[in-house]
Amino acid sequence: MKRNLLKSVLVSTLAASLLLTGCASGGETKKASGNKNVSLEGVPEKFKSDKLKIKVIRKIGGDDHTAQFLAGAKEEGEALGLQVDVFTANGDTAKFHDAINQALDQDYDGFIISHGDDDATVNDVKKIVEKGKSVVTFDSNPKLAEVEGVTLTSQDDEALATLALDQLVKDTKGKANIAYLWVDGFPPMVRRNKVYQDVLSKNPGIKEVERFGVAAADTSVQTQNAVAAMLNKYPKGKLDAIFATWDAFAIGAARALKEAGREEVKIYGIDVSNADLQEIQRKGSAWKYTAAVDPKLIGAVDLRLLAKKLAGEETPKTYDLEASLVSQDNLQKSKDPVNMVNLSKIISGWGQSDAFEEDWMKTLKKYYK
Repeated sequence: MKRNLLKSVLVSTLAASLLLTGCASGGETKKASGNKNVSLEGVPEKFKSDKLKIKVIRKIGGDDHTAQFLAGAKEEGEALGLQVDVFTANGDTAKFHDAINQALDQDYDGFIISHGDDDATVNDVKKIVEKGKSVVTFDSNPKLAEVEGVTLTSQDDEALATLALDQLVKDTKGKANIAYLWVDGFPPMVRRNKVYQDVLSKNPGIKEVERFGVAAADTSVQTQNAVAAMLNKYPKGKLDAIFATWDAFAIGAARALKEAGREEVKIYGIDVSNADLQEIQRKGSAWKYTAAVDPKLIGAVDLRLLAKKLAGEETPKTYDLEASLVSQDNLQKSKDPVNMVNLSKIISGWGQSDAFEEDWMKTLKKYYK
């Protein structure tokens, strides 16, 4: 367990470092030297070169989910001997597009674009493809499906929202006043909102009494302040639960509820990170459930898909990663603190997937180990 905890700390440290270096310098790293005793037979010729470079550019940031995603892509790429540079715009649209266009003029072979929600992202990606570069996107504009050769990945947002909301309905027996923490404009949020609206229509006893949502570098702080203000409007017995469609919302809400002594209001969230797990495990925490996909695994799978494109192999147009429901009761029953590394002991298969991991990739991992 001590070894797992140490590993978790190291991952979080790397993740935090990526957020800092990503904004400041692109998070550049050098390609590792390989073990000449490992044969590269069967490895695509392109991967025997020392010139392959990948750029990962994410619009949102400032949260642990982003850090874990970037860490997953970076670690997977470096395990294949690639140079992986990362950047997060921390919600700044102009910086996001500037980063893409600047990288386009540099010698990158492939791109992972995350949370590019606007039409300008579609135009940017078209430019990348026109230059003969490979692209994988995550939680981005669905119009990107019209761009030839691009793969759109996402969490199964419908499943995420359904898991959390079904539990809320079950726990409240279909009768509750709730606050809705959601922000429009992002494809995953649009998909989650469709499920939410459907659940409300089928459960008229669930009443939305308040909503708030903003995507910014300080989302959790703004959410904390907004929820604190809500609590003044809804005394005990007038607000039963909060549905938070992003963990940055849930963290802010949890802090507000704790400070106000209002943890009888329960939180049902989406997404998970080490910080989230720590809060959910806290005795008395209002955060009861969160539906999630391992963000580190998302980054790794996106990188594998990009590697397959670079190798000239067939890739799907879209790919959804399977969602799981994390329960506070299950976490608190653990004898040891639960983190993103050992969460797999609570949730079977968590953080594990051999999706798109080809034999030649396994060879490269041995070579660069």
